[in-house]
Amino acid sequence: MSSEHEHMQRTLKVCLLSAEWNTMNRSRIFVSDRKREQKEQRDMAQKPRTFKFEGVTMTHYFTDNWEKVKNFKAKPDDVVIATYPKAGTTWMSEIVDQLFFGEIRRESSSPSIFDRVPFLEFCEDFQTGTDQIESLLTSPRLIKTHLPVQLVPQSFWEQNCRMIYVARNPKDIMVSYYHFDRMNKIQPDPGAWEEYIDKFNTGQLVFGSWYDHVQGWWEKSRSYSRICYVFFEDMREDPAREISRLCSFLGLSPNETQKKEVLRKTGFEEMKKSMADALSNNDEFDESVSPFMRKGIVGDWKNHFTVAQNEAFNEEYRKKMKESDLKFKMEI
Repeated sequence: MSSEHEHMQRTLKVCLLSAEWNTMNRSRIFVSDRKREQKEQRDMAQKPRTFKFEGVTMTHYFTDNWEKVKNFKAKPDDVVIATYPKAGTTWMSEIVDQLFFGEIRRESSSPSIFDRVPFLEFCEDFQTGTDQIESLLTSPRLIKTHLPVQLVPQSFWEQNCRMIYVARNPKDIMVSYYHFDRMNKIQPDPGAWEEYIDKFNTGQLVFGSWYDHVQGWWEKSRSYSRICYVFFEDMREDPAREISRLCSFLGLSPNETQKKEVLRKTGFEEMKKSMADALSNNDEFDESVSPFMRKGIVGDWKNHFTVAQNEAFNEEYRKKMKESDLKFKMEI
């Protein structure tokens, strides 16, 4: 009887995921038509300008839907994946999705990670993150955000949602973000590399100060026990250990075979292949400038910082982090 019940539950989940995929496909047809209409406009348009919003550097793509973001109604089982940009957001999104739905997804067609884990605050006039989240049929809903902790919608705290925060060392963040801004048509022009370092240090990049972001979430994790604070470098060093830690936090008990499959599916080369399909119709990213999945390593900053730039940055880092007990590995 138990086996029959499990089979029925599994069949229901597959049907729900198939329905979700079909719904996404129908909406994607509409979206792709709109995207074709806007592609030429975007190619000719200037990159967006930044401005201060609630004290944080933003572009309109992350504030145009702010009333709906601010008043978003979370559910108690929602899982939030929060990061400063380029800290391993897509990697963690895929890991968590595979932990919850990996076996089910292998039995049905699967949408891209951008559809499976919607971007809360993102907004283009034909698609918003809040609408994508509300159309999800999966439970729990997996939601990503780059918002600093003080801008996270209140309902997530009220509903006692689980949150995973991924932090990455600032030098590798800066390099990755620089190349991302170069290839992303809806990100501001990064300018020259030496100017970019100054923008980073002064909080002028989109989503503001890295220093405030990582420290804000770190401090919140002390008073809010349902934040799992994860370091990108630890994930690279020992992904199996960190996945076990995530399972414990999320209340999941996959067997060793299932864990190994998650590790395989979320390896860099495997994800690079799957992302190629997801990005095949994406006209926001110009991969001829820089690939979306670039290197995913620790220590690539050594190929970009000059000795003088590194020394100057180290001094700035010491000043801004001197009151914090948060420690980062610049290499492993």
